[in-house]
Amino acid sequence: MAVPFKGVIDIDIRDSKPDWAPFEPPRAAPGAPNVLYIVLDDVGFAALSCYGGPVETPNIERIAAAGVRYTQWHTTSLCSPTRSCLLTGRNHTRNSMACITEAAIGFPNASGTIPPENGMLSEILAERGWNTYMVGKWHLCPTDEMNLAATRRNWPSGRGFERSYGFLGAETNQWYPDLIHDNHPVDQPRTPAQGYHLTDDITDKALEFIKDGKAIAPDKPFFLYYAPGACHAPHHAPKEWIEKFKGRFDLGYEAIREKILARQKQMGIVPPDTKLPPVNPIGTPADRTGPDGLPFPELDYTRPWAELSAEERRLFARMAEVYAGFLAHADHHIGRLLDYLEETDQLENTVVVLVSDNGASGEGGPNGSVNEMKFANGVADDMSENLARLDDLGGPKTYNHYPNGWAMAFNTPFKMWKRYEFNGGTSDPCIISWPKGAPARGEVREHYHHAVDLVPTLLDLLGVDAPATIKGHVQSPFDGVSMAPGLGDPAADSPRTTQFYSMLGSRSVWHKGWKAVTTHPAVSGWGHFNDDEWQLYHTDVDRSEVSDLAARHPDKLRELVNLWFREAGANQAFPLDDRSPVEILGTPRPQLSEVRNKYVYFPGAAPVSEWQAVNTRNRSFSLGALVDVDGPEAEGVLFAMGSRFGGHALYVKDRRLHYVNNFVGIVEQKIVGDRDIPTGPNTILSASFDKQGMQPDAATGTLTIYHGDQAVGTAQIKTQLGAFAIAGASLYIGRHGGEPVTDDFPGPAPYRFTGGTLHQVNVNVSGKPYLDLEREAALMLMRE
Repeated sequence: MAVPFKGVIDIDIRDSKPDWAPFEPPRAAPGAPNVLYIVLDDVGFAALSCYGGPVETPNIERIAAAGVRYTQWHTTSLCSPTRSCLLTGRNHTRNSMACITEAAIGFPNASGTIPPENGMLSEILAERGWNTYMVGKWHLCPTDEMNLAATRRNWPSGRGFERSYGFLGAETNQWYPDLIHDNHPVDQPRTPAQGYHLTDDITDKALEFIKDGKAIAPDKPFFLYYAPGACHAPHHAPKEWIEKFKGRFDLGYEAIREKILARQKQMGIVPPDTKLPPVNPIGTPADRTGPDGLPFPELDYTRPWAELSAEERRLFARMAEVYAGFLAHADHHIGRLLDYLEETDQLENTVVVLVSDNGASGEGGPNGSVNEMKFANGVADDMSENLARLDDLGGPKTYNHYPNGWAMAFNTPFKMWKRYEFNGGTSDPCIISWPKGAPARGEVREHYHHAVDLVPTLLDLLGVDAPATIKGHVQSPFDGVSMAPGLGDPAADSPRTTQFYSMLGSRSVWHKGWKAVTTHPAVSGWGHFNDDEWQLYHTDVDRSEVSDLAARHPDKLRELVNLWFREAGANQAFPLDDRSPVEILGTPRPQLSEVRNKYVYFPGAAPVSEWQAVNTRNRSFSLGALVDVDGPEAEGVLFAMGSRFGGHALYVKDRRLHYVNNFVGIVEQKIVGDRDIPTGPNTILSASFDKQGMQPDAATGTLTIYHGDQAVGTAQIKTQLGAFAIAGASLYIGRHGGEPVTDDFPGPAPYRFTGGTLHQVNVNVSGKPYLDLEREAALMLMRE
């Protein structure tokens, strides 16, 4: 609210009286607490030790010991949608986040852009006198805005965060992240060989932000949104942390699941009569098909541990060790934050909230993966390849994910996982502590709540009223309710009575202790939603959704199904989208400039996001570099896009032109020129791919490299159909930052082109060989 000027204005300042009140920055109430909002990624209900899990997380236990753990707190079952709820207090489809931002489909429920009338907690607190900081994963920005030519309206800085450091998209390589600092991309401060890991880096930045603010205004509270990549794929952790768990998962996921459940019952995390659902609770490819004979997704089948070979068991156990090391490593850095706040006498008056954004992930499929991007490209994992990479798991040479049997275990006692609206996808850890303001210590709460409830809760605890407008936009009502009454009193009634869910074809609704849920497989492509089977559970007494009561209570089921449609309509949840990952990620989306056949890129510029760069996938293309070659010492990257887990590059090494296409990290297809590159000005070095055929998971054709119009090498190759990365694969000219496409690049990172001058790289996707670069060179020289 604007403060009116109450001074006196006259002609002469001597006759005037100032009033500073309208111009002063906002101030929080004296003694207002800090807020530390910790958002973990893909950490299921049963991974943390304080929820009965097998991963020791002593620092998260410190938070639980100083506050309360919720056992019926829920999410949307996917990253961006939940994060939108966590920061706005509105349901995900009202936030236009029916799916992740990279999967926007251009409808009001799924544009990837949170409307301004759904203001964020950061926007509210920044205007109430809190410093606002964000580090780690954002994932609330549409792909057409993840670049330097775009508006920053949906970057952290555009949504109320004064400082930010992290990555904008769904995931990033923890060893070679795609980093944004405030409003621009930056290179990581050191290499993995020098001890770099993203969780360490973002924690350093979080402490830096807090210290910078407190040095100037020690009494000013802060709001820190701390969102590490842990434990989203890729599962990357320092080897010493992985080794702490060596042998701990050798019993297999089914036996570990039984042990977790026993601990949960002992700790009071679940009711004592809780049962475990079967390992394949909604079907398998062998026993279930969909409409028109469509197959049940192979991805969502769990292989029984007893059927695995000894080698497979060792591989699968190692994948769990890596995940555990990743989570324990994140817990260590959470401890660094807590230690600093304690050492500076701030922890007592800091509201700490720790949650996971969804259940553990089943995207590794039945066999796990050494490169999670295979999933997004429809490429099946090869067990022999995975076994060969066992010793690399967790390190820079893999982009790994465990098999979904571990998702089932880390979601104990629930069925299914991330993407599904069963409790395995939606029931997650939530811990709240405020030593100074909330008296409960080490207690458990069974109130049913949802991610939308945290914004009203925090505003309630902070004594801040939700504003009527933010930046001139009239604010919509919250869907969330405050959890504050139950925070202090376990007997307090919860005002929440209903919550609807919808994700990638999976649907459910909870109402007063009852839940209706479909068995529709997520991202199956089945469609025919009106033909879905609905199951009915009394979750007050059956948390793990074992006893389907649909046949016994058809009227109750009908009531809840009708309620789902009512809630879906009220929350603009349509259309539903259950297409395959390749189809969804391949949906045409806005570009900042018109789609064209020819693109020109220059050295010395920032990397260009894959989503806004030229698309060479599944089509013929040519790319050519205009270079002044000084002599035989010329070498380095001319063009590179992607990484060792999928990408391609044109570069010079040992006086020869090289092209490499790294097919989803499976095979490096290299073509090397049969003669030295020519020296002199206006040298044209190019590569041209002629698409000639299709395989189920690849485009095939001939790749030829040229000096000018002279072909100097050719080979048959295949190129991937889907993206090189869900997020973070950028186009570089004259260098390649981050994880290299190939270890064959010459020189030290970032493999800059030296020994000459690279003027530009032209990429043509019209299907014609790129043989007119000499004309382009002449035109460029005329312009100069």
